[in-house]
Amino acid sequence: MKGRVILFLFGLPFFCVGAWMTWWVGSDVSDYLDMRDWYAIPATLQRAGYETHRGDDSNTYEAYAQYTYLFDGRQYSSTRVGLSGGADNIGDYQRDTGNRLSSAMQRGESITVFVNPNNPQDAIIDRSLRWSLVGFKSIFMLVFGGVGLGMMLAAILSKKGQKRDQVSAEIRSERPWLDNDDWHSPTIRSDSRAGMWGAWAFAAIWCLISAPLPFVIYGEVLQKENYLALIGLLFPFVGFFLIVWAIRRTREWTRFGATPLEMDPFPGSIGGHVGGTIDLKLPFDHTHRFKMTLTCVHSYVSGSGKNRSRRESAKWQETLIGHAESAMSGTRLTFRFDVPDGLQASDADPEDDSYHLWRLNVHADLPGADYDRNFEIPVYATAAQSSRISQFAVQKARTEQDRLDESSVTARIQERSGPYGRTHFYPAGRRVGAGIAGTLFGAAFAGPGVYILLEGISWFMGSIFAFVGGIIFLFSMYSMLNSLEVFERSGRLVSIRRVLGIKVSEADMLKSDISRLKKKSTMKAQSGGKHTIYYEISAIGNSGQKMVLGEGFQGDNEARAAMRVISNAFGLRVPEERRKKKRREMEENNLLAPES
Repeated sequence: MKGRVILFLFGLPFFCVGAWMTWWVGSDVSDYLDMRDWYAIPATLQRAGYETHRGDDSNTYEAYAQYTYLFDGRQYSSTRVGLSGGADNIGDYQRDTGNRLSSAMQRGESITVFVNPNNPQDAIIDRSLRWSLVGFKSIFMLVFGGVGLGMMLAAILSKKGQKRDQVSAEIRSERPWLDNDDWHSPTIRSDSRAGMWGAWAFAAIWCLISAPLPFVIYGEVLQKENYLALIGLLFPFVGFFLIVWAIRRTREWTRFGATPLEMDPFPGSIGGHVGGTIDLKLPFDHTHRFKMTLTCVHSYVSGSGKNRSRRESAKWQETLIGHAESAMSGTRLTFRFDVPDGLQASDADPEDDSYHLWRLNVHADLPGADYDRNFEIPVYATAAQSSRISQFAVQKARTEQDRLDESSVTARIQERSGPYGRTHFYPAGRRVGAGIAGTLFGAAFAGPGVYILLEGISWFMGSIFAFVGGIIFLFSMYSMLNSLEVFERSGRLVSIRRVLGIKVSEADMLKSDISRLKKKSTMKAQSGGKHTIYYEISAIGNSGQKMVLGEGFQGDNEARAAMRVISNAFGLRVPEERRKKKRREMEENNLLAPES
């Protein structure tokens, strides 16, 4: 109840702004229609021009005039210039009108005004409707009014909390997932429908805000020859792609529908299993591959004051290929993850700035609209295991995933034959996308710092900006331009790092001294609700020394596959982690007695 009240009160000011703008635009349009029947009368200017109102961010302008006119033998005076009173900086209307009236007054010329025959004291100089101003006001009317109305309706119609109120506090303390109304049964719905409407809402808001820009740019380019203003066309261009994105989300939703997830066990278990089934209205095809990615996400608020923003960080992730089989509805997906102990449980009703959630993403590249769904699911430390999921389906999916991971790793590692035998090569440019983005960001950060230093504005702030931006720039350039070569020489593994072909470091280690291989997260990337964790593989010596053998592997599965490929390539022993996994799989298949 408290959340709904806050949402309603938060949306109320937005709705009021939209309502006020609606009244403002409606009044202008109504006056414009009424004034079409007013009489055109000559008038004499007493004073005219425009005033400049200076603000913190920009200046606004307001044309003014005082004039007298005769109507039915009586003299009247008025100061009304246009339909919309007040100052603005939408185009050059105010300054052009003020200059035109001032020039006419200086030349002693009369002007034409329009007089209300029913009330001769009511007159105006320009009765035309300024469409650019109407468009600008309409943005506030639709965006603020729409957002505010949407929040208020969501608060009124929301059923959140109704199920929770029916569950006692004692039961909720034993089963905390019941604090979330969507987690009262094993049936979990995705965010696809909400995401579809959200995509349309965002595209509509963006397009409404950027809609007046072409008209403003048209005047800037033709009248002022300000060709730099053409950059503003990027905003409508982005709006076009946002509409395409919304159409794609709509096609995905209309093709597949809700496709709820049936969890087994419910809730998902830390130290146990996270599994379930999804039924799709899609004819079964054995060539279709459904990639299932389970991620434990830490959501938190960073920054302070106006700069606060919510961010996400992936803490654990695993990927597998879902087992697909023919079903009455078309295709049934079955999956099961083995989740290790020690991870954070879901927060059922997150109210703090920091909380944890578990997200399952299911993606398949299909002819036509792809299948792409996110499910936020309850996962708690219950150590529960699946009861209905076939062990055969699980093992088949794991085998398929291992094959795909090893194929991906083999493609990522450029294996060569060098003077010392087999060589693994990781070329420069393998992170070109992230490298370019990082260098641009670093340059944009360091540039103002250098300018502040050169101009002597602030040594302290300039140094901070220049130093931080320079570090980001150099690190991004390094990540994009470095290469790694790993090979065996006289019973030792050798790792050589180069930048632009120039050797910058070299490490080596006796194969007999390598106690294990270790995977380590080096970078995390996020696109929408999807996360990717990048890993490097290192050899750990008996005395704790470390040497990098491979890097750039995406996800925990690919990192484990890389450990197997590297071990086999250089004749190393199977890593401890792999041995434990094999033993666990054999125990599950009743091929080996459990360890005591």
